[in-house]
Amino acid sequence: MERPELNEPQATAVAHRSGPLLIFAGAGSGKTRTITYRVARLIAEHRVPPYRLLAVTFTNKAAGEMQARLATLIGAPIVRDLWVGTFHATCARLLRRYHAEAGLGEKFVIYDDSDQRAVLARIMKERGIDERVLPPKMVLARIHAQKREGRTPEQTRRSVGFDAAHSELYERYQSVLRQSNAVDFEDLILEVMRLAEDEQTGVGEALRRQFDHVLVDEFQDTNITQYRLLLALSRRTRNLCVVGDDDQAIYRWRGADVRIIRNFRRDFPDATVIKLEQNYRSTANIVAAGLGVIQPSVEREPKRLWTDAAPGDRVRIRAVADEREEAAHVVCCVERLLGGGLDPRQVAVFYRVHAQSRVLEEAFRAGRIPYQIIGGMKFFERAEVKDLLAYLRLVENPRSDADFLRIVNVPARGIGTTTIERLLEVASLRALSAYDAIEPAISESRVASAAQRKLQAFKEIIEGLRARTDSLGPHALADEVLEQTGYRRALREADTAESDARLENIEELLGSIAEYEEEVALASGAATIGGYLERISLYTASDAMKDVPSVALMTVHAAKGLEFDTVLLTGMEEEVFPYLRLGSYEIEDVDEERRLAYVAITRARRQLLITHAAARTLFGQTRYLDASRFLRSIPDEVAVREGLGREGFAGANALLGRSWFASNRSGGTAKPARGPAGRVIDRSEAHPIPDDEPGIVVREGDRVRHRRFGNGIVERVETGSSLTVVARFPGWGQKRILAEFLERG
Repeated sequence: MERPELNEPQATAVAHRSGPLLIFAGAGSGKTRTITYRVARLIAEHRVPPYRLLAVTFTNKAAGEMQARLATLIGAPIVRDLWVGTFHATCARLLRRYHAEAGLGEKFVIYDDSDQRAVLARIMKERGIDERVLPPKMVLARIHAQKREGRTPEQTRRSVGFDAAHSELYERYQSVLRQSNAVDFEDLILEVMRLAEDEQTGVGEALRRQFDHVLVDEFQDTNITQYRLLLALSRRTRNLCVVGDDDQAIYRWRGADVRIIRNFRRDFPDATVIKLEQNYRSTANIVAAGLGVIQPSVEREPKRLWTDAAPGDRVRIRAVADEREEAAHVVCCVERLLGGGLDPRQVAVFYRVHAQSRVLEEAFRAGRIPYQIIGGMKFFERAEVKDLLAYLRLVENPRSDADFLRIVNVPARGIGTTTIERLLEVASLRALSAYDAIEPAISESRVASAAQRKLQAFKEIIEGLRARTDSLGPHALADEVLEQTGYRRALREADTAESDARLENIEELLGSIAEYEEEVALASGAATIGGYLERISLYTASDAMKDVPSVALMTVHAAKGLEFDTVLLTGMEEEVFPYLRLGSYEIEDVDEERRLAYVAITRARRQLLITHAAARTLFGQTRYLDASRFLRSIPDEVAVREGLGREGFAGANALLGRSWFASNRSGGTAKPARGPAGRVIDRSEAHPIPDDEPGIVVREGDRVRHRRFGNGIVERVETGSSLTVVARFPGWGQKRILAEFLERG
């Protein structure tokens, strides 16, 4: 799509010299171009040293794209001095510099989700807390929520809704992390925020003097601690440029607060505000569909996305019977697209939750269409991959208990549960890590003699590897770990299809380490095992996309920041999208789901196909569903509605192949009609109704609505002196109701 180098609002944003700047950037409006040109101008025209510029993005992919564009504009050597990266990567870099001030060792490790759960599960076991009563995942979510608000364990004791038991677990969790010289993802930002806000020590002043300009992309996705960090880093100059779109705020569930971007002008009354509203990505029909969906939002910054692009194909909205017909339709569409010469990399299938992908995957495999799942089971979460990484992290940081406990008996070396428990008792009594507790446990005979020999042998392996970290590069060290620990040999001796697959994954990991070494060498840097471990700990779903000819299958959340020629958006039904939480919709829940639908629609450049099913089996339960309310917001003039049901909207009646409209006695089709007050009227042969009294047939399987019980499915119709409907209502069970008290669902 042709466009000028910069349009007028973009040029105004790029030319802004100093002071707070708020840029509302609609979907596909060229915000990355605007940010990169602004950075380039600050360096080239205003002589801002590149190391004084911080550009924060939300994904590694976005950071890489920004660096590549800047390298073209101002040259790769200059870009190397810029601070461009995600919040977590930037904070990890700063925390390495000021680790001592944060109470951490230089080689601290970053625990991922599974490491965090393992730590908390061990703490709960020590305290005799049943995981079935208080799941570690739930407790971690609450701890992380407190961290995102900037609260310490002590402060949580005074906060509403966080009881003493949770505060104690939070406090102990933090204690174990520090003892292990480890942090979690929230700590990366929280610790740097605290240092930057500190008025008592020199480190706070040093951080506040680090940057002359701070630029933030996807600002609508920031949380409180991230915003406080940005405020601290830009306090000296007030040169804070934020770019975002409240219409694309979709991460409230992980702490993002859309009020931050909406209230930016309250915090900075003198801020310059610019709106980028011209879309360069999509056809006019797709832009109109997206705008139609987002406009009913209860609260949003006024803006109107527009484009001068051609209308293009109309949005196709297809009603299907169930998820299997949906998958078959999706595969049929994809086959037609690929047969027409479209690169499969330009096709994506979206769904609201991961569980929807199973049936789609089966259909793609049956159709022999290459595909890749984005954001599902990540490569770095596979057991054998985590095992090797745990060895490498233990070599780098022996204080890491999570890594020690994972691999001390992998492959099996006869170190059993009893030995581990006694070792942990020694560690707890002496305030040591489990690894450091090996020597006193042996010298004090706290473990059996056979176990002593095995623990000592394990420690000798680790110490031998640690002694070689300076002489071996990351790839060579990883290969040595596989040999010295016997891990590779154990998989080869197993000689099964599973062990062969695990060996292939190990080789893939070694290839990843080799690629890291090559990239660092090209940048004239020094590759270290610590550098590689930090890189993969900050890995995201979009980073998993391989540049191979395959169709991408992903949740809409994973699609944020991506774009494709053709998007197939599945599962657009009530309770699925918008996703029903705990049986009710709060206004902000619906608004966020609406924003998520807007994000999904605006990922498409040329074609958008949407499906919704009359019935869907999800999480083991079959439900009969209405089409998503969001589909009604798409203007009729830009859409084609097709498939089952009236006007392309499926219901349970469409699934069963029955119509709400009665056939007249001559065999024709009666016009749609209602009885008095919209009540259901039977026009069956058993109870004929005169031709001059229009009505609607109610049959088994039809959907009806009751004022109290809501939507239900008709199970049978009983005739007698009064027409009675027996229907089943979700949450209420089976009810027998006079037809006059029902309306069509």
